[in-house]
Amino acid sequence: MKIVVIGGTGLIGKKLVGNLRQLGHEVVAASPSLGINSVTGEGLADALHGAEVVVDVTNSPSFEDKAVLEFFENSTRNLLAAEEAAGVKHHVALSVVGTDGLLGSGYFRAKMAQENLIKASGVAYTIVRATQFFEFVSGIAYVSTEGQTVRLPSAFVQPIAAEDVAELLVDFTLGAPVNGLRDIAGPDKFGLDDFVRQYLEVTQDPRQVITDEEAPYYGVHVTQSSLVPAGSSARISSAHYEDWLKQIAVQV
Repeated sequence: MKIVVIGGTGLIGKKLVGNLRQLGHEVVAASPSLGINSVTGEGLADALHGAEVVVDVTNSPSFEDKAVLEFFENSTRNLLAAEEAAGVKHHVALSVVGTDGLLGSGYFRAKMAQENLIKASGVAYTIVRATQFFEFVSGIAYVSTEGQTVRLPSAFVQPIAAEDVAELLVDFTLGAPVNGLRDIAGPDKFGLDDFVRQYLEVTQDPRQVITDEEAPYYGVHVTQSSLVPAGSSARISSAHYEDWLKQIAVQV
């Protein structure tokens, strides 16, 4: 089966491309650096010719409100139009758990716009919403830092390893379209403050995490349940944050 992975050279895309190729599928890794640009439409028609599935794991290079909205809207519109013209049977998109409740953030408004465009299209789809990746913890710390203090709420997170995201995406890519949302998450649930605190301790970072329930998450207020899947239907991955931290500790 021919599968096109948009964002195929990124953190998730590179792993997904490798996983699918190991299973014997014909996989096109699409990115601007390879002459395939979903934002401008460059190379899309040729890349999608004969494809049955397109997986979109792109992310905006800018999180500024206007720029991120334009990225996801332009990219998604171009992809869906090219897929319809090519007869693609399944559009898979990677999104974020809790997006509906985080619309005070321009980034999440852009992700919601992306999801709505997919739902309104005529292409069969599966939207896979993931929790925070282990690999994003340093970025969360960075945006929450003031001097040597990191202020974060104790809202629950259920982070997931990037490798597990890529593995679970294989199942959704090869499965039938659900024409709906599916959540994926890691096996452990703890506070956002502890998520970052453990990482800083392991990496011997001198910054101190202060638990502040009013502190924002990427500019938006979160409740205890904003960042974790609702209900019990989420697919749960296998890698534990504690084990990932042990690997990080060896590198310090």
